[in-house]
Amino acid sequence: MGDAASLKREGSLSVKQFEPDVTVRTRDYRIGAIGAGMIMSECHLAAYKQAGFTVAAIASRTKANAQEVAERWDIPTVHDTPEALIEDPSIEIIDLAYPPDQQPDLIRKALQQPHIKGILAQKPLALSLEEAIKLRDEAKAAGKILSVNQNMRYDQSMRVLKQIIDSGALGEIVFAQIDMHAIPHWQPFLENYDRLTLSNMSVHHLDVLRFLLGQPTEITTQTRKDPRTTFEHSDGITVSTLRFASGALAVSLEDVWSGPRQEGYQDDQHINWRVDGTKGVAKGTIGWPTGAASTLTYASTESTGGEWVTPSWDTMWFPHAFIGVMEQLQHAIKTGEAPALSVADNVETMALIEAGYRSIAEERTVKLSEIPTH
Repeated sequence: MGDAASLKREGSLSVKQFEPDVTVRTRDYRIGAIGAGMIMSECHLAAYKQAGFTVAAIASRTKANAQEVAERWDIPTVHDTPEALIEDPSIEIIDLAYPPDQQPDLIRKALQQPHIKGILAQKPLALSLEEAIKLRDEAKAAGKILSVNQNMRYDQSMRVLKQIIDSGALGEIVFAQIDMHAIPHWQPFLENYDRLTLSNMSVHHLDVLRFLLGQPTEITTQTRKDPRTTFEHSDGITVSTLRFASGALAVSLEDVWSGPRQEGYQDDQHINWRVDGTKGVAKGTIGWPTGAASTLTYASTESTGGEWVTPSWDTMWFPHAFIGVMEQLQHAIKTGEAPALSVADNVETMALIEAGYRSIAEERTVKLSEIPTH
């Protein structure tokens, strides 16, 4: 992890080396994992094992499930309840993988514990923007670091794309798009909520567009129901158009139908992305629908002489990106620096989601200035 990406190209121009994966700077703290579902067992804990992070305890709503995951990942302590884990004085970081209606109470309990130094929460942080703002302010008042798991920012293609944009190789960004035709795994607890795709799938894409291009000034979102999703929902397939302060436009499309899924039908699930600039273009794929590594290729009139350059890597969004998510929190605790994934920044992403839902409900473009976060 952390090695520069290899490069495939023609010619002899010198090309910048990239860092698709983080270098682990800090692995000093004892982590308590709360939750034993797919995200925790297949992503968080797999990444932490590879990075050498110390997961000292686990708990879940069902102790038997936590015990099974503990045995799989050699976690020494299984607590009866999440609350008991939070009260364990040997735990320094709480790592939450819990539904958004139950997560705030656990965050608040962790904020009260003197031994807890940091909390990693899932997105959405809470069921409402108002509740997320309260949690942001309560964490600040408690002097604790609350970080939110916006893991797509650590997808290898997104990290390298950010490095390319920041180097100026693409010039001024004119247009960007994320084009998803893939079927997500909807967690069972989502059946209890009316909001679906925008808050649980689009959030990855809208957040990463903020990461890449800065703060949007307005959003227009349209939706229709997804024929495959049998429980009631207001938003299935979603299409959002964003305008940024820089003048850039972006489109985020989440086609969670993506065609039939049945025996004999060869589906073509994929996620493609593209960024056009005044000096170049970058384009690629997000690999999670097929279990492959994400890809990127780019050409710049300045840094590549107009030729297409294709960095490559072997790591993937799931699970390797989760190393970066936990590493940035540990490093922030150790150094006193702000975490890369701060709760304050996540509140701005939640405001963008809220603006998208208002756009759907009122059938209009919504300016972000209409959604206060202070």
